[in-house]
Amino acid sequence: MAEWCADSVCLDVETIYLGGKEHIIQTRCGSVSVIVYGDPDKPGLITYPDLALNHMSCFQGLFFCPEAASLLLHNFCIYHISPPGHELGAAPLSDDIPVPSIEDLADQILEVLDYFRLGAVMCMGVMAGAYILALFAMKFRERVLGLILVSPLCKAPSWTEWLCNKVMSNLLYYYGMCGVLKDFLLYRYFSKEVRGTVEVPESDIVQACRRLLDERQSLNVWRFLQAINARPDITDGLKTLRCRTLIFVGDDSSFHSEGLHVAAKLDRRFSALVEVEACGSMVTEEQPHAMLIPMEYFLMGYGMYKPNLFNGSPRSPLSPTCISPELLSPESMGLKLKPIKTRISSSSSPRR
Repeated sequence: MAEWCADSVCLDVETIYLGGKEHIIQTRCGSVSVIVYGDPDKPGLITYPDLALNHMSCFQGLFFCPEAASLLLHNFCIYHISPPGHELGAAPLSDDIPVPSIEDLADQILEVLDYFRLGAVMCMGVMAGAYILALFAMKFRERVLGLILVSPLCKAPSWTEWLCNKVMSNLLYYYGMCGVLKDFLLYRYFSKEVRGTVEVPESDIVQACRRLLDERQSLNVWRFLQAINARPDITDGLKTLRCRTLIFVGDDSSFHSEGLHVAAKLDRRFSALVEVEACGSMVTEEQPHAMLIPMEYFLMGYGMYKPNLFNGSPRSPLSPTCISPELLSPESMGLKLKPIKTRISSSSSPRR
């Protein structure tokens, strides 16, 4: 695989997932796997995936995008947290371990940070993972630098989602990771365009995800689903967040309206919304290039930027004195066929 060089970072993207070190951390509600990549002296970036996914199936598209990998590894040490029992090669979890609540999973992140002696970290989560990291940010504000949320959830499940989750729960419990269940999950993750039709085959990313789902332990996924389906509404807590937040949501996502709801409830002085057209919920896999420019501007607000690409002092994508919606236009992102809609506040600058 070709090598990519930018700034002081020089990396072979194939090593991003081969060179990491796995840590199994014992927490109050069971063990959790964390894969670490990069220089531990750099600020931490915590990732958390969605249901039935781990770092390979949820974030490899983003980290196999050389520009994004360079940007993130240049600025962070990456800590990929897997939901309990979702890591590669996981064994079935013991029945003696109680099914964790969504609050337990958020608290577990604090134990991970303490294990690695991390202070405040950047957080990136997808769907249920975004919910867990947002909840963590509400409970432990001093430990979160900022949030990058992809198709985030914040409300309790709607009746439609609750019923869908119950069907998946029964399939998992009685039939395991069967074909029908995979179809439910792929609908959750991807747009219709890449899922294919009778005439058009599934795209490569969907086929790869389908194969990776075969590796999941069905009862471990069932346990995580129980926590997700019992989640409370945290809308009121979103209004209290003061860390910068960047939201990506695919407009073909089954959680599109939920993502817009999250963006509407956040303080617009500290948040920005990027809607990715012709994309499902898992933007990290389906259109990872769409995340690059918004993340670059987002990180500039923290003094993290690429000297070869940007001149002048670091700026925040959340500060209207420094950026206009045109900076995140489809043309500037090179996505003429699948443009990105952005919503940037025109209110006062965020606090530093």
